[in-house]
Amino acid sequence: MTERTIDAVVFDIGGVLLDWSPDYLYADLIPDEQERTRFLSEVTSPAWNHQQDAGRPWSEAVAELTSLHPQHADLIEAYDTGWLTMVKGVFEDTAAVITELRALGIPTYALTNFSAEKWEVAKEAFPILTRFDGEIVSGVEQTVKPDEKIYRILLERFHLDAARTFYTDDMQHNVDGARAVGLDAEQFTGAADLRDQLRARGIALQ
Repeated sequence: MTERTIDAVVFDIGGVLLDWSPDYLYADLIPDEQERTRFLSEVTSPAWNHQQDAGRPWSEAVAELTSLHPQHADLIEAYDTGWLTMVKGVFEDTAAVITELRALGIPTYALTNFSAEKWEVAKEAFPILTRFDGEIVSGVEQTVKPDEKIYRILLERFHLDAARTFYTDDMQHNVDGARAVGLDAEQFTGAADLRDQLRARGIALQ
């Protein structure tokens, strides 16, 4: 049996636990793929959405973008009002890992770039998000990964030893940010690989 080297496991949410993509909403609203790709990259761009993750209210975000692209007013508003449609569901294999960790008495935490408003919507729709021992949400803290500040908030608030805290995230730059403050972090490529990573650190998962 490998000696356990970690005391807590921290999960990113989008792409790790929730299957989220704007395409799930806009495939119906903008059927033409090229037009849809252009809208999602040039109008409701990742950079625009990132500002809500950093704490900007959705009402302000929609109003500002609509003033720049009034011809797309309805489509812009849909990003806010239809947000839940962008979440296809929970990755059940990741959820199973969380359930097993909790059964083993290992604390689990969420560390996510997420709008504060939409985080509440998501928790109501997906109860597994309420089962973490703690959560750090960028929109609440008004700082986003991979800024080292958000990782330090996690460690300090929950009194975690960075070297004995494992973090999984589907984005390599967020993994790099976690490692920069001493977390034991790996890129998420699927629940099966996550299980292997945790077993290698001495956690007796099935």
